Amino acid sequence: MMYAITIYGEAGVFENLPEDKQARVMSGHQALQDVLKDRGDFVSVKLMPPSTAVTVEPATKADQAPLIVDGPFAETKESFLGFYAADFDTLEDALEHARMISSPIARLEVRPIAWAGGAISSG
Repeated sequence: MMYAITIYGEAGVFENLPEDKQARVMSGHQALQDVLKDRGDFVSVKLMPPSTAVTVEPATKADQAPLIVDGPFAETKESFLGFYAADFDTLEDALEHARMISSPIARLEVRPIAWAGGAISSG
């Protein structure tokens, strides 16, 4: 079954860590990516800062177009930072892999996903 490991935290915190702490956080991500690469296909996405977001608000009336506004959809310190998606045998297997990237600067959520189609390319 496919699972997503989603990463939440405060934007900019990682960039303000001392280099040794950044390296420690990234070593977990590199280890996870190496393991997932050996297991098969996976997706890893790092979102750009919330300040780069554009939000599409739903139309309030049937004859209106959706409203396009700059910025993230919610005013909160914590934001969606990125995710991994891969096949895991069980939820426990997915959780074991999520532990590889656990750190004090981010909260992780693990949940099953269903592929809705499309293809992902790094190009």
